[in-house]
Amino acid sequence: MEALRHPELPLEPDVSHLVTEDDTPVDGWVSEKQMRLFPNILHASWKPGRPFVAAADIGLFGSLDEPAVVPDIMVSLDVKLPEDCRPKGRRSYFTWVFGKAPDLVIEVVSNRQGGEAEKAERYARLGVRYYAIFDPEHWLGERVLRGFVLHGRSYVELLDLSWLEELGLGLVTWPGRFEDMDGLWLRPCGPDGELLPLPVERAEAAESRAEEERERAEAQTARADAAEERAEVERARTERLLARLRELGAEE
Repeated sequence: MEALRHPELPLEPDVSHLVTEDDTPVDGWVSEKQMRLFPNILHASWKPGRPFVAAADIGLFGSLDEPAVVPDIMVSLDVKLPEDCRPKGRRSYFTWVFGKAPDLVIEVVSNRQGGEAEKAERYARLGVRYYAIFDPEHWLGERVLRGFVLHGRSYVELLDLSWLEELGLGLVTWPGRFEDMDGLWLRPCGPDGELLPLPVERAEAAESRAEEERERAEAQTARADAAEERAEVERARTERLLARLRELGAEE
């Protein structure tokens, strides 16, 4: 009867048996920070002109028959989060809810048991367009960053991730300090390779611009004051000269 009263609402599959949260901790502090850094930058600084979802450590479901695969980071374009993500049918990235697979997933390697190769097979079956592996501690080899693009049902390795035209986004490594930790981090960039700024970097840049504006305003005020002072000196000089001329005229 409920369906008859609300014929406009599509019937959704029963997800009560799916494990959407298992309380498994992330691998460590470096992984935890990297998993926050990348989505935070996108939400603060990326303006693709399209709605998007960027998240870390969220279950990705492609069907009711398989358990979730959990990317460290995922990015999906042309989608929006449901207004209420509390119901179980909205807590994870269900492809039947969002209507598509994510466009990019990133795995951050923290040991040799991460199963990145097996995850690649799952991501390919799900239709994830781009897959990146960030290995700052060289657990898997010398290459810190590797990327793949989906061709057919399998991935082909990319030689350059600095600009992915389809996403309007690039991936680059950055040695620097994030929060209280120095290290090598994976960051998104623009087409010219310029890093998209962190929220704190945006705030610092805005403060720097405001300080520069204050300095320019103060310099303009100082120049105006100096000009006024010079004008006053010139007026006083002119008045003295006129007074002297009047004195000379009177003497004659």
